[in-house]
Amino acid sequence: MAGAGTAQPAQKPVGSPALRSPAANDIADSTKTGAVAPGSAGPRVVRAQILLDRARFSPGEIDGVYGGDFGVAVKGYQESHGLKPTGIIDAEMWRLLNSDAGPVLLTYAITQADEKGPFLPLPAEVQEKAKMKWLGFETPDEGLGEKFHISPKLLAELNPGKNLDAAGERITVPNVRRGVVGMALRVVVSKSKRTVIAYGAGGKELAQYPTTIGDSHDPLPIGHWTIVGIVHYPWFNWDPKLLWNVDKNLAKAELAPGPNNPVGAAWLGLSKANYGIHGTPDPGNIGHGVSDGCIRMTNWDVTELSHMVRRGTPIDLEE
Repeated sequence: MAGAGTAQPAQKPVGSPALRSPAANDIADSTKTGAVAPGSAGPRVVRAQILLDRARFSPGEIDGVYGGDFGVAVKGYQESHGLKPTGIIDAEMWRLLNSDAGPVLLTYAITQADEKGPFLPLPAEVQEKAKMKWLGFETPDEGLGEKFHISPKLLAELNPGKNLDAAGERITVPNVRRGVVGMALRVVVSKSKRTVIAYGAGGKELAQYPTTIGDSHDPLPIGHWTIVGIVHYPWFNWDPKLLWNVDKNLAKAELAPGPNNPVGAAWLGLSKANYGIHGTPDPGNIGHGVSDGCIRMTNWDVTELSHMVRRGTPIDLEE
């Protein structure tokens, strides 16, 4: 299955900074370094999520809440930097995170392309979805959320009184601009850690992403495989006979590409038939559900990974 929005960097600030909400000012304040632990929420979590995203320890969707994906990112970062993987951001980890001195928020002018659409409601029934020519975003703020890796709800909270469906409107967004990264020579998927990790030359860890993995009905095929194909914005062949939780008597359907396609913006097919790494139409649900045997990531993470691998790249699926 595949992923949807390309992780485009935020454009440079336009003119003088726009007025920011109190929450945005707190997020931008590098002196607010109190402990962040399970159950935490608010500006410090948002700041940490943005900095982890930029360090390529993806927290999934930036939402200001310490959830499962965020915990996976924190522990991965700690292990990679020689810290005890407690899952708690303490003063030492804050010091490391804040060594990235770039601004965590930017002012972005909404473009006509952001508002182009078409923005259409998606029907619940698969057969109705099959009639659509493009499974795109339902609203402009959904598209902006994917572009900046942020939940539409939090984006609105950061921009009170702003019109998120108006070209030219200047809004505050996370600065998720990531640096250049090399090609991955190996990818490891860990079922127990719920991670996809890309390794480069010399075994260097290039990036870590959170993932949703199959359950007992469609278990992860543990073993050594390779990537055999990379498709951006694929069509999806929906076959009820391959799905354990739907009526097997329903007709097959072919679903058009788009960020809200069941496999999102990219499909990285494996040498294990019918299995792949892919995106999702629901980035907020990574880590909170199960996949039909495949390896599901946010659209922006799977898109980035798709440009780090090639046909023949080894992929190890581990317990």
